[in-house]
This record gives sequence, C-alpha cells and structure tokens, in this order.
Amino acid sequence: MLVLSVVIPMYNEAAVIPALIARLRPVLDALGVDYEVVAVDDGSRDDTVAVLLTHARDWPQLRLVRLRRNSGHQAALTAGLYRARGQWVVSLDADLQDPPEAVAEMLRVARSQGVDVVYGVRADRSSDTVFKRRTAQLYYRLMRRLVGAEVPAQAGDFRLVSREVVETLRQLPERTPVYRLLVPALGFASAEVRYVRETRAAGETKYPLPRMIALAWDSVANFSAAPLRLATWLGAVSFLACLGLVGFGVVAYLRGLTIPGWTSTFVAVLLLGGVQLVCLGLLGEYVGRIYATVQGRPMYHVGADSADTELASPIAGTPVGSVRG
Repeated sequence: MLVLSVVIPMYNEAAVIPALIARLRPVLDALGVDYEVVAVDDGSRDDTVAVLLTHARDWPQLRLVRLRRNSGHQAALTAGLYRARGQWVVSLDADLQDPPEAVAEMLRVARSQGVDVVYGVRADRSSDTVFKRRTAQLYYRLMRRLVGAEVPAQAGDFRLVSREVVETLRQLPERTPVYRLLVPALGFASAEVRYVRETRAAGETKYPLPRMIALAWDSVANFSAAPLRLATWLGAVSFLACLGLVGFGVVAYLRGLTIPGWTSTFVAVLLLGGVQLVCLGLLGEYVGRIYATVQGRPMYHVGADSADTELASPIAGTPVGSVRG
C-alpha cells in the first residue's frame, strides 16, 4: 500500500495547474515515501484534463480521475477519497490558497502524535475579503453550536486522514457529505497544523456566494433538525399569543365593544390557528426523528476493545487483560 495519497478536486483549473505542480511535487518527493496524487476532474470545460495528461507523462505518481459531469466540490472530493490507496490521505484544493508545503508537516504530526486526523487551520485569512471573513466566522460559530465544539474553527477541506477514517467514511450512507463537519463528528483523535491562507494563484474562485449559501444549508440540514423544530417553537409562541388574544376578545365582548358574531369568529380562528401550529410543530419533531434514522449514522465508533487488542492500563506497562482484582 502507498504511504500517502493527495486528493485534489479540480474544476476549470487549467491556469493554476503548472504552479500547483511546481510547488507540490518537490514537497512530496522530499518526503521519501511512496505516494500518489489523485487529481479529480469535476467535469471541467477548459483544458484541465489536457494539462493534467501532459504533466502525467513526466510525473508517474499523478493519477487522473474524471467524473462524467460537474457534480460539485464535495462529490469530487468523495470520489478522490474513495479511490485513494494511501495509508494517509490529504485533501487539497488546487488554487494554492492552502499551501502544499503544509502536507509534510501534517504527515509528521500524524505519525509523531499517533492521531488519525490532522486539520489544516487557517491562522490568518487577511487574503480573503472582509465579507468572506465575516461570513466564515458566522458559519463556524453556527456549526459549532449545532454540531458541537469538536468542529475546529477556520478548518476547511484541507486535512490529512488515516486509512481507518477513509474506510469509516465509506460505510456512511451520506448522499451530500460535508466533510468539514462529518470528519470531526466521527470522534477520531486529531491534531492541528496552522498556516497562513494565501491568495488564489490563478483562475476564478469556485465558491461564489450561491455555492457558499448552498454549503451552509447542506451543513445545517445534514447535521441538525433545527429547521424542523423551528415550527415547534413558532407553534408554541403562536399558541400563547392566541390565548392572550382570546382573553382580549372575551373582555371586549363583556364590555360591549364588539359587533355581534365578531367574538366567536375571532376566538375560533385564533384557537384553530394555534392548535394547527402546535400540531405542525409536533409533526416536525417526528419527521426530524425519521430523518435522523434514515441517515443511518452509527451512534458511536469503537476505537479499541480489550477483547480484541491489549490496551495500556492505568498501571504502567501492564496490559488490561493482565490486571488482577
């Protein structure tokens, strides 16, 4: 098995490929390990494929995986992860905003610390626009609130994972995976490598505002039933408001401030509206549970079992199976 695979999703990246290879190949050659680079063409309409094939003649470690049509960044990343053969797999964007030089540090940290995941964390995003920095901060704050504090702030899709993580991801029935949330949710031991985010080397961004919004919605919809539960809270608030308005209607009727038939119609509409909203909220709760069940995510992942392997016990140097009561 190869030691390292580098997965790079590409869509219309012909302009940046020469610069990418000029920086990435020396880094990987210097590692002194067997590696491969899996370039996934996501239905590009420019010369991305031709440029990759040209460089592959002189770089045998470069593989090309072509998708039949443009399926999106996360789909292309999935195709690369599933076809990668390395013991460690790094996902890297082609735009050089995430420096290839950090790959060597990621591999070193994973081996030295014995972790399964190493996140590339953006320590400085000054190269991004103010709007993108602010929306990114809002996104990660929202995701940490919905998914949990284990989601690293300012960590995108630049990460290194072990073969065990890849095989676990393959078993999940995710239709629209968002790996920046899915990988932390698995709970594997992790570490971070911080880097300065650079400007795009060439070409145009593949994440304009519509795609950023779509990613945010997929993140919320995949990992939380909060939108469904919103109906429950709106129903409860509306029902309480309806009760207050019913009291107002009764008082107005007793004081003779209404016309005949107004009070009964007013009260009936409010009560029916409040009950309908509460029932809709309850229905949303059950749909949310069905949604979670259909996703089929396991409730937990066993890292180790003393029945299968000998684990280090609190008594230094003594296997768990050897501890006597």
